[in-house]
Amino acid sequence: MTVDTTDPAELAKFEAMAAEWWDPEGKFKPLHMLNPTRLEYICDQISAEFDRDRNESEPFSGLRLLDIGCGGGLLSEPMARMGATVVGADAAAGNIPVAQVHAEQSGLEIDYRHTTAEALAEAGERFDVVLNMEVVEHVATPPDYLWACQTLLKPGGLMICSTINRNPKSFAMAILGAEWVMRWLPKGTHDWNKFITPDELYDLLRGAGMGPVDRKGFVFNPVTWGWSLSDRDLSVNYVTASVKPR
Repeated sequence: MTVDTTDPAELAKFEAMAAEWWDPEGKFKPLHMLNPTRLEYICDQISAEFDRDRNESEPFSGLRLLDIGCGGGLLSEPMARMGATVVGADAAAGNIPVAQVHAEQSGLEIDYRHTTAEALAEAGERFDVVLNMEVVEHVATPPDYLWACQTLLKPGGLMICSTINRNPKSFAMAILGAEWVMRWLPKGTHDWNKFITPDELYDLLRGAGMGPVDRKGFVFNPVTWGWSLSDRDLSVNYVTASVKPR
């Protein structure tokens, strides 16, 4: 007889946290605000690279996708809904049960794992797409991390990588504004010295064996209180697309 070892009280805690992750007015409101713009860029790049029609019900069917640093699954879930086979990985163990609970509540099959890019690469995992969003500025050695992400891609695979520029404006906006004034993020979330300029990230991607193909800015408008993509303004938040040579 199989013994049920689940603890209803513990499950209730995870469900409560899952609700907080997915509450657009909760502590993760900034990510919810940015998420449609991130998804627009991601979907455009995947569709272009793999010749997919976004008007289809599951345009990314047949693609294996890794969301590294998945958090509560804000990107993993829409990718799964679009037909991709999704692995969501996070080095923070507490995020995984939160993401699992919400995916189950949403009727989605997503393979969430408490692991790292390096461990996945060592295990021989391979993907068509790697989403690498707002992670590279938090790792100890970006060149090694990006090399592991490149290893995870199949030849011809696509990596979407976003981060924060390093300049006085990014210090004012991402640290003073977001952490100290608006209190969107806990103080100390970011270290300005670990921010990476767009040219530096392109060089890091090339050094990791990737071929950069595109970059755009995520621009916040305080009047409309919303985000948009920009071809020219990469001064604070920005995103890149790069392809692994075949």
